[in-house]
Amino acid sequence: MNITPQTIIGALVAQDYRTAPVFKNYGIDFCCKGNRTIAEACEKKRIALDPLIDTLNNAAQTVSASTPDFNAWPPDLLADYIEKKHHRYISSRTPEIIPFLNKLARVHGDLHPELIELDQLFNESAWDLAAHLKNEEQILFPYIRKMVESGRATAPFGTVQHPIEVMLYEHNNEGERFRKMAALTNNYTPPEGACNTYKATFSLLKEFEEDLHLHIHLENNILFPKALLLEQSLCN
Repeated sequence: MNITPQTIIGALVAQDYRTAPVFKNYGIDFCCKGNRTIAEACEKKRIALDPLIDTLNNAAQTVSASTPDFNAWPPDLLADYIEKKHHRYISSRTPEIIPFLNKLARVHGDLHPELIELDQLFNESAWDLAAHLKNEEQILFPYIRKMVESGRATAPFGTVQHPIEVMLYEHNNEGERFRKMAALTNNYTPPEGACNTYKATFSLLKEFEEDLHLHIHLENNILFPKALLLEQSLCN
């Protein structure tokens, strides 16, 4: 693998997910902003380019038997996986996290007013994600499966690019929202002397964000490009 300053971040992570933790450690968004080159990201964050590329090359050479090669999966299988793993995760975790956050904001909001904003942001996210998942499950994913199964591209919405553009816009909104949440909490670090509920809630939020990053990466950098290429091939 030849990693250069002009390598596209999302494409690199799609090709080799072992590079994802490197970008995460450097604070570089590989999911919502994965369409940038490594050089562009380094310039934006004022990061030294050569050490990052060296670290990425080292990560790409490590042995990993646990990460599937999602890039090799057909789009219908990838859609099934995202829906069953990541959509179900969001649906199960949000009703667990919301009451914890509500309690933290109510009990500790006077001393930690950031908890009130955090509670509001996550509730907004839960509401928007529920609608987002529904649109994927009822509109976009069925069309992707239909293209694979029938070998035809007959979208009622003109082209698959239209719903994908909506999904990308919503992904970007969620990315911005979770960046705010991470900043409010010092990357989900509970304060000194925090109670167990405080610690557990922040741990759940961090896990939720990490799962969402992988979820968005799989769609933005792998599934959506595959769907666009498939539709293009069927229309030619």
